[in-house]
Amino acid sequence: MKGFEKYTRQYFIPEGDYTGWMKKDHIEKAPTWCSVDLRDGNQSLIIPMSLEEKLEFFDLLVKIGFKEIEVGFPAASETEYEFCRTLIERDLIPDDVTIQVLTQSREHIIKKTFEAVSGCKNAIVHLYNSTSVAQRRQVFKKSKQEIIDIAVFGAKLCKEYREKTPGHFRFEYSPESFTGTEPEFALEICNAVSDVWRPSEDDKVIYNLPVTVSHSMPHVYASQIEYMCKNLKYRDNIIISLHPHNDRGCAVADTEMGILAGAQRVEGTLFGNGERTGNVDIITLALNMYSQGVDPELDFHDLPSITRTYEKVTRMHVYERQPYSGALVFAAFSGSHQDAIAKGMHWREDHPEEPWTVPYLPIDPTDLGRVYEADVIRINSQSGKGGIGYILETQFNYILPPKMREAFGYHIKGISDREHRELLPQEIFNIFTDNYVNVKSVMNVPEAHYVQEPDGITAAVTVLYKGVKQKVTAFGNGRLDAVSNAVKMVIDQSYTLEVYTQHALDEGSTSKAASYVGIKAANGEMFWGVGVSRDIIVSSIKALVSAVNRLLEKK
Repeated sequence: MKGFEKYTRQYFIPEGDYTGWMKKDHIEKAPTWCSVDLRDGNQSLIIPMSLEEKLEFFDLLVKIGFKEIEVGFPAASETEYEFCRTLIERDLIPDDVTIQVLTQSREHIIKKTFEAVSGCKNAIVHLYNSTSVAQRRQVFKKSKQEIIDIAVFGAKLCKEYREKTPGHFRFEYSPESFTGTEPEFALEICNAVSDVWRPSEDDKVIYNLPVTVSHSMPHVYASQIEYMCKNLKYRDNIIISLHPHNDRGCAVADTEMGILAGAQRVEGTLFGNGERTGNVDIITLALNMYSQGVDPELDFHDLPSITRTYEKVTRMHVYERQPYSGALVFAAFSGSHQDAIAKGMHWREDHPEEPWTVPYLPIDPTDLGRVYEADVIRINSQSGKGGIGYILETQFNYILPPKMREAFGYHIKGISDREHRELLPQEIFNIFTDNYVNVKSVMNVPEAHYVQEPDGITAAVTVLYKGVKQKVTAFGNGRLDAVSNAVKMVIDQSYTLEVYTQHALDEGSTSKAASYVGIKAANGEMFWGVGVSRDIIVSSIKALVSAVNRLLEKK
C-alpha cells in the first residue's frame, strides 16, 4: 500500500526495565470502574442524549453497579449543566455513588464546573490539559514548562474553589494524549500537580493516564503505566486510572495489561461507544474477568435488557459479533461446533459440580440472560446433525436415533441451502412433524388386533392403501414385526425393519410416547418415520406407517 513512508512512531518507551507486569498471567481483582458513557460516550453520538434519556441511562448504570459515573462537562453546554444539577437537586445520586465532571484548566470553566456540582455529596472534579509532543508543537505552540504551568494553574484553582463550594469533592488529573507524551514529562507534570494537591490517605488523587489516541502495541502502554506507578511522588495516596481508546483495536488489551502493570481504576463505556473507534468496552473487560473466575463487581445478568436500553437512548446498534453482548456471539452454525456444544451441554448435566468448560462457549450464556435455544444453536446450510438434533431434543423433547438425526440433518440443510436463509427452531419442528410424524399420505393402519402365540404374535390388520381397505393376517416375532409383515403383503414392497426406539415425550402417567422406526428398502436406502400416541404400541405402528409412506412417496 502506497504512502506508508509518511508515518512513524509517535510513542515513547520509558528507559529502564519496566516489564514486571509480564510476569503476571491474570487479573486478580476488579478495578474501580468509572463509566464515561454520559460524557465521552454522549459527545460521540450523532444525536446527543436528551435530559430524560441521560437520566434513564444514569439509572441503568447505577443498577449495573457503577460507583463512579462521569456525568458530563458542565461548562460545555446548558444541557450538560442542567443534567448535573438535576441529579443533585432531585437527590438521584445514591450515597455510595460518586459523580464525576470534566473541566479544562481555565478559570471560567472551573468556576462553572464547581457551580454545577455545588451541594453534591460525592463528586470527582476531573482536570485535564494536553501534554503530547504533537499537541505542544502544533496546537498550543508552548514549551514543556508552559504546559506544566497550565496544569498547575488549574490545580490551584480547583483547590481554591473546593474550599468555598458546599459538597465533598475529590480530584482527578489527566495528562491528555498521555500515550504521545514522553514518559519523563508525563511524570514531571503529574508530580507538579501533586505538589499542589498534596495527596493524602484521606484525600487520594486520581491520575488518569489515557490512551487518547492509540499509537502503540499494548505492551508498550503497559510499560508506560508501570513506569508511572513506580516513579510518581505520593504513590501510596494516588489511584492510577486508565482511559483507553480503540484506534488500533487494542483498547481491551491495553487495559488488561495496564491493570497488570499497576493501574487500579478504569474509565470506559458500555459496548465501547466513544469518539472515533470508541472507548474501551467495560462489558468485555468485566466479563473477561468473570470468565476467569474473578468477580467483576458489576452485574450483567440481564445483558439483553441492558442492550435494549442502550440502543434506545443512544440510537446506536450493538454489533452482532460484539464480545458477549452481540446477538450472534454464542451462535454456532458450524456442524462440528454444534455437535461439540451439544455433547458438552449433556456432559455438564452429568457433572454440574465441575467448572464451566463447554466447548466453544467461554462463558455460560444463561449467566448473561441469554437462552441456549435461541442464542447458541442456530441452523443454516452449514449446520450439522448434532445441532439440529439438539434443537429437537431441548426444545421439543424428540430424541432421534443417530442415523435418523443424520438423515434429518441433511434434509434441513438442503432446505436452508435452497432458500438461502437461517431456519428457526419452530420451522425445523414443523418440517419434522410434516415429513416424519404420524404420516399417512398413501397408506394407513387404522386398526390392528393381536393374538399371542407360543413363538410370536399373530396380527389381524386393517390396511388402507390408495383408498382401498384390506384386512390381512400376518405372523411376526412381535406386534410391530407382525404388522410390518401384514403391510408388506398389501403394498407389495420389500423392506427390512432395521431400527426401533421409543421414549416418553413428557412426564406423567398420561404422557405421550414417541416411537422411531427405520426401514431399509431393497436398494439399501433407509426411510424413517415417527409415531406419537399415548399408547406405546399405537405409537410404534404409527412410526412404521410413517416410514413406509416415505418409502412409497419416493417410489
